Amino acid sequence: MITAGVDLAAQPERTAIAVIEWSAGRAAIKEAASYGDDQTILHVIRQAAKTGIDCPFGWPDAFVLFVTEYHAHRVDVPASRPGSRRNLTMRRTDVVVHDRLRLTPLSVSADRIAHVAFRCADLLAQLEAIAGPVDRAGTGPVAEVYPAASLRSWGLTHNGYKKKTATDILNGLVDHFLDQVPWLDCGTYEQDLRRSHDMFDAVIAAMTARAVAIGQVLLPTADELTTATSEGWIMIPRKPISALL
Repeated sequence: MITAGVDLAAQPERTAIAVIEWSAGRAAIKEAASYGDDQTILHVIRQAAKTGIDCPFGWPDAFVLFVTEYHAHRVDVPASRPGSRRNLTMRRTDVVVHDRLRLTPLSVSADRIAHVAFRCADLLAQLEAIAGPVDRAGTGPVAEVYPAASLRSWGLTHNGYKKKTATDILNGLVDHFLDQVPWLDCGTYEQDLRRSHDMFDAVIAAMTARAVAIGQVLLPTADELTTATSEGWIMIPRKPISALL
């Protein structure tokens, strides 16, 4: 099985991609790159059984409705809406991540991650044009992932390693990660993981894609499914990282 991970950024220069090949008792990073344009990402997605993309797949339903109504001059008192601004800034999946892991994903409607989400929406539209409808709940070729949630679920450090001056933290995290996955062959890419948190996140995204592919993630309930298909759904691993084999 081939899985891929994309640590998406608004521009190709900050976008990292990783491809992992899985076989009996082992896995190997077959490709890792710190530059990813749209065509490269789409090619990787089509070659992999599952690709994890670190970016929101949609916006909160309440936010979409609010903007639509505001555009048409139909909004009276927004603060009177149930949940007020929380419904406008947090998707259902963001709430689930917060409740289960005490992590708060960046708001796609109120934080700078929105710039990346614009690119993601365009990528998913391109994928739909060549491969058919994309399920934002993650049952198709791509799934939304959140490396911090995966790391926390697997008992690994999930904060502090992205600061420019945090090379020691990143190196310590890579050491801990590799201790947990002795069956993963990094080949010539280990130093890339130690130098670039974007590259490391791409590998975690590809590992999470494997968890999705073999049914080791928390899926939306029947009540959450309709919302997940419009807003997106973050895949949270529910088994130890060792279970990926």
